[in-house]
Amino acid sequence: MTTYDAVLTALGDPTRRAIFEHLAERPAAVVDLAALLPVSRPAVSQHLKVLKEAGLVHDAPVGNRRVYSLDPAGLVGLREYLDRFWNTALHSFKERVEHQHQKEEHTDD
Repeated sequence: MTTYDAVLTALGDPTRRAIFEHLAERPAAVVDLAALLPVSRPAVSQHLKVLKEAGLVHDAPVGNRRVYSLDPAGLVGLREYLDRFWNTALHSFKERVEHQHQKEEHTDD
C-alpha cells in the first residue's frame, strides 16, 4: 500500500477524522479525546493506532500518559497525490480559458 493509500484509508473513518481534527488543534491524551467523542477509551486507542500506523500521528510519554499529536510528515504523500489532480485541473482550466479567449478574438474579426 502506498503512503497516500494508508492515509486515505485511515482518514476514511469519521471517528478517526474527528480525532485527527482534534489533534490538529492541540495534542491530547486518549482520555482527553475520549471525553470529546462518543466512543470508549479503548476505541480511541485503536483509532490512534491506525492513525499512527498511517504516519499521521506520533506519541510521546508525558507523566503517566501518552500524548498524541499530528505528524505533518504523514501528509506529504497525500498532498503530493492530491496536488497531481489539482495541477491537472488548473492546467485544463487554463487551456479552456485560453481556447475560449482565442475563439472570442477570432469571432470579433
